[in-house]
Amino acid sequence: MRMIANLDAIVLPGHPRFVARIICLVGTLSVATACFAASSSDSLSCQTAALRIAFDSSRPGLTALSVDSLQRGEFRPSPLIAPTASQASYAVSEEAGWVRYAPVVDPRNPIWEMRCDTDVLRMRTTYNPRSPAQDLVLKFDPDVSHATLLGHVTPGGDIALPALLHLPGMGSLRVYGSGRSTVSLHYDARRNPTRFVTITFPAATAQDPRIEYKLQAAAIYPAIPGLDLADRRFDGFRRDYLDIFQQQAELHVLANNAASDACAFTLYEYADMARHTPELVEGLTALDLVRDSLDRYLAGFLGYGMPGYKTFDDSSDNGTSAGPWVFSDVYPSLLISAYDYADAAGDTAWLRRSYGALRKWTEAMIAANADGSPLLEYPASGDSGSWPKKIAARPANWWDTIGFGHQDAYSNALGYRALRGMAALADRLGETADATRYRDRAEAIREAFVPAFLNRQTGILAGWRSRDGQLHDYRFTFINGIAVRYHLVEGEQARQIMERILAEMDRAGYRDFSLGLPGNLIPIRRADYVDLDPHWGGPVKEDGSDGFQIYENGGATACFAYFTVAALYGIGDKEQGDRILMPMLEAFARQGFSGRAPNGNTYDWKDWHGGAHGYEGFLVDNYYALLAVLDRAGMMEKLP
Repeated sequence: MRMIANLDAIVLPGHPRFVARIICLVGTLSVATACFAASSSDSLSCQTAALRIAFDSSRPGLTALSVDSLQRGEFRPSPLIAPTASQASYAVSEEAGWVRYAPVVDPRNPIWEMRCDTDVLRMRTTYNPRSPAQDLVLKFDPDVSHATLLGHVTPGGDIALPALLHLPGMGSLRVYGSGRSTVSLHYDARRNPTRFVTITFPAATAQDPRIEYKLQAAAIYPAIPGLDLADRRFDGFRRDYLDIFQQQAELHVLANNAASDACAFTLYEYADMARHTPELVEGLTALDLVRDSLDRYLAGFLGYGMPGYKTFDDSSDNGTSAGPWVFSDVYPSLLISAYDYADAAGDTAWLRRSYGALRKWTEAMIAANADGSPLLEYPASGDSGSWPKKIAARPANWWDTIGFGHQDAYSNALGYRALRGMAALADRLGETADATRYRDRAEAIREAFVPAFLNRQTGILAGWRSRDGQLHDYRFTFINGIAVRYHLVEGEQARQIMERILAEMDRAGYRDFSLGLPGNLIPIRRADYVDLDPHWGGPVKEDGSDGFQIYENGGATACFAYFTVAALYGIGDKEQGDRILMPMLEAFARQGFSGRAPNGNTYDWKDWHGGAHGYEGFLVDNYYALLAVLDRAGMMEKLP
């Protein structure tokens, strides 16, 4: 056994290769697996093809961790935050490739041991009655990589093992644990007043005297037939496919990120990607995460977009409510998620158990309208100038600073898909009356869609028709994309609509697709913008031009870009689809849609020159765009 202080004696500053060789010779690991070297900060480090780790030289833990799941020789900076000082003292040594942490009163009996082996980090903890148990805590800076722990939530609120530690932009670590009793990890995250994600590995106790943890690097993404691994254009797809799955640490549902809002109207995005995701770790799939979130909603959990939910702000109790009405895209999102799960998992028992609640959601979604229209309608009128200066209610859908109201094209497209999915699920259970009624209502929405939303002057689908009968057409890229992707418009009309959207994009001067896509291509007028704070794109000028390119008022983002790209592939225009998707994939590979700019804003939203205007830092909706790679490959299933 060699104490770390003794290793320092053979370190030759400025000669890293020599240092690595010497340490490996005196240890038991080969250069091909892991080499230890004492750094200038007196820590031990190791690097393999998949892992780069620095072990703390004074207390049990890590001071650096980076994962290269694709083993490309590309390690991003470590997101670990330095641990706080510990009052306990430890004798730290290295023996047979293990870094050992023992109480100074009993230096030959370590309470923690760790080693790095090829693609695995091993950690084992042993109970020592002469030393208080010391849990091992990894604390992550979400502005570097927004770590999340994916797994089943225990009754006590921890995450059961096995689970998956995912580091966006890097890759994943499959986490296993073995002990006398069932092993779980404590998981926490905050975004105010400071930002962090923590994962706690419990130390051994008298009741559980020896626990072993194994963290194995993994690259998890759908296999694309015919796509050569050597084609580096798709590395952003490979590294970031799982980035959309962030489990909220306190709410225990899939959410914007580990410390942000759970939005009921986005669950379908996770579900769409989950049905194509390989197993995360033995016994855990992405579809399991979707089902667990659905079960929370079915049990009465309220997400953003549902009355009673307050936007998640852990610095105070002053989170703002979304308003008195269920957003028009909430029930469609939940129902699409239920179809995705039940269909892809083949879980008829869950479907039978949940069908009554799903039916209630469906009935609420299709409640009769006073005007007799088959379209879904939102209680807010959506009339220009109808939104009060003090926000008492939000608009009808995800785009919650734009005045979507009454008949909303996006929500109706989702509603159409949701009804077809519910009809298919009803058929499986022999609920033929429901199946017929839901299929008929879906067809009625399809027949009413184009007459209600097509702007005859532009040949483009508008965002919403307000109660006063006016169309609100701001050249919404995602509205036209989703209508084509969901076959609400088909054939030559679909081709013409997409050609017009591309022409409008060119006319507006938007050409840098590495930034994603704007939701709208012309400014939202002040009378149709709900949040007039300039920070969120709120304009002072009536034409909205002074707020344009900021946040939802024409800002560039990967959010909802999927629909435009998928629509282009759907009509057979691979050239134009690639023209948008390939620069986006390159941006994903360099983490172009996450992180914080020097001005404090974040890159989940940008102006057309790349200036940061976001606030989440990591917004999972951006990663839904990666699903377009499957559309490109012809792998997407037909809608029910």
